[in-house]
Parts: sequence; C-alpha cells; structure tokens
Amino acid sequence: MLEQFLYNVSHNLFKPLLLFFYMGFAIPLLRVPFEFPKVLYQGLTIYLLIAIGWHGGEELASLSAIDLQHAAGFMVIGFIANTLIGVAAYYILRMVTKLRKIDAATVGGYYGSDSAGTFVTCLGVLTAANIAFAAYMPVMLAVMEIPGCLVALYLVSRMRASGQMDTHGNMPGESGYDASTRGMRPLPEIHSDDAHPMHVPAPAQSLGAAAAADFVQSDSGIFNKKVMHEVFLNPGLYLLFGGILIGFIARLQGAKVTEVDDKLFVVMFHGFLCLFLLEMGMTACKRLPDLRNAGWGFIAFGLIAPNVFATIGILVAHAYSLFLGQPFDIGTYALFAVLCGASSYIAVPAVQRLAIPEASPTLPLAASLGLTFSYNVTIGIPVYILIATALTEALPVK
Repeated sequence: MLEQFLYNVSHNLFKPLLLFFYMGFAIPLLRVPFEFPKVLYQGLTIYLLIAIGWHGGEELASLSAIDLQHAAGFMVIGFIANTLIGVAAYYILRMVTKLRKIDAATVGGYYGSDSAGTFVTCLGVLTAANIAFAAYMPVMLAVMEIPGCLVALYLVSRMRASGQMDTHGNMPGESGYDASTRGMRPLPEIHSDDAHPMHVPAPAQSLGAAAAADFVQSDSGIFNKKVMHEVFLNPGLYLLFGGILIGFIARLQGAKVTEVDDKLFVVMFHGFLCLFLLEMGMTACKRLPDLRNAGWGFIAFGLIAPNVFATIGILVAHAYSLFLGQPFDIGTYALFAVLCGASSYIAVPAVQRLAIPEASPTLPLAASLGLTFSYNVTIGIPVYILIATALTEALPVK
C-alpha cells in the first residue's frame, strides 16, 4: 500500500498538469514580469466549466434508470455532507483561531462548497492514470457548490438577528467593536482588486449601486431575492448546468451528433487545463502573504481540514455504496473526496461580496487557494486515492 501511495504521489507530482502549476507558482516568487491576461483566464474558466458539463451530460445520457436513481441519491447525500462540513468548519475555526465570528462563518462557507479547479485537476489525474469514475460526478460538482453559500448566509443572518453586530461585522468582545453602530448594515462594497476576476464572477459587480441599496432596504435581509439568485444562478453554476443539459440532449440524438464537438470539449480538455493551472499557480502564490496575520491555527486548518473532510467524504461514499450493494469506482471516491475536501473560490466569494461585505475578502481566498488548493492538487489527490483503495479492500461491497 505504501509503495502504491509513493508511486501515485511521484507520478502525480510530475505530470504536465502539476508542472504547469509549479511554473505558475514560481512566477511571483521569481518576480517574473508576467501577468496572465484576464480575458484569457475568463475564457479558460468558461471553457472548462462547459467542457466538464458537456462530457458529464453525454455520459448521463447513457445511464440506465436505476443508475440515475442512484446518482440522485448520491447528490442528496453530497448536499447534506457539504452542509455539515461547512457548519463543522465554522465551529472548528472558532476553537483553533482568533478569527472574528463573521470571518469564521464565511471561511466555513468556503469549505462547505467545492472547487471547480480541484475537481478538473482530479479529472485530469484520473484520466491520465486510467482510473474510472462515475459519469454523473460533474453534476455532483454543481450540486455540492450550493451548501457552502447557504451555510455562510445562515450563520451570518443569526449574528445579525442578534442585533449585536456593528457596521464592520464585529461582535461584542472582538477588537474594534463599535457598540454605537450595532444593528446597522453597510452597503455591499465592490472592490476591483481584492480577488481574481473569475474567482469572483461578474454578477457581483454588475448589480451596481441600485442593487446595493435594495439589499440594505430589503425586509428579507440576507436571504433576499438577489442573494438567492446569486447562490443558485451564479455564472459558474449556470455554465456547468448548461453544459450538462446541452451534452445530455445532444447525446440522446446519437454519438454522431456529438462527435464533432467532442474534439473541442473532450480531446482538447487537457491542454486548456494546463494553461488554467499555470494561472492558478500564480494566484495561489500571490495569496500566501495574506496568511501572515491569520495565525498558525488558521494555516494549520487550511492544510489539515482537506484531509479530514475528504476522508469523511470517502467514508460517506462507501457507506452509500454498501447501502446500494453496488461498488463504486476508485475515481468516484477520489472525486467525491475533493468535492468534500476542497474550498470554493467562485460561488461563495461572489455571494460574500454581495451579502456579507463586512467579512474579510482576502483571508478565505488565502486559505482556499494558497493552502487548500495547492495541497489538494499536489499531495491530496494521491492520498485520497490511497484511502479509498484501502477502505474498499478492507470493507468490500458484496
């Protein structure tokens, strides 16, 4: 087992996907005067989300009715799992760090969601290693992105409902607390330089001042219509579900219908993913300095949490497999593990900008990209494959 683990780690670390990530990570360290074009990164993000959805939709079209039922059950389980993970992350952060309650809530929301970048990297690793996985996993990516947004909104709404939070998001006993402004909420602030252009999608910027005013005046508070629209119809989710639907409908008409488009969305996927990871490496490295003031507890959380949550995900997936009496492919375990053990950098940041402007925009992204993403795509994926292999051999589905 150890030999297999070392083999997976060594081969994963030096695959082209990760070599591009390392090259990007080194650019800020070496102060290379290079900036990844914003428009190109946006184009790559759009392509990858649609391509994942397209391929998943094609595969869904070939599933039997019973397999679709099993997939639906797995989606419900995944939604519940990420909801509980988000809540657990909040309480763990409250115990091991000195983060403000509002920042702990938003970081918990990040970890209760998932990471498209980690997911596509895992897809690339599994495909290169010829490790099979369930066809419906891209749908799981879309479904399991939502819980973290809801967790963050719920936790912050409870703080606001207490009437103790000041306009800066501080609660009684926290540094800088201003009792004279408690119960007041600020306008959502739109910053152009606190996050990556596609890590926090455009709708958060396009709402404008009028929408911000509506947010403050809305009687429905943090769960108002605009926030719920951002949760369920953010650009990443829309493109992913759109790709799934198009791939599904197209494939129902026969393989000849999708054959031409497969050259773009399937055959060329890995090349575009390499460019994506080049930029992700740059962004991850740039986020590391934001951790200086967070403390060692926060840094430890960003590195340990993915292992804990991913392992929980593997155990949950195997329990469902035992319940069905149907063994899952190792790749399915690995993908579900990264969906549980990764941290959002698309959906939750967009919602945070709109609904929780008092929270720090940099700390969650520093943990998500600088620590958890970097760990998952280099070491985490082989670890999760090893854990899944060991578990399925110790407790085989009969």
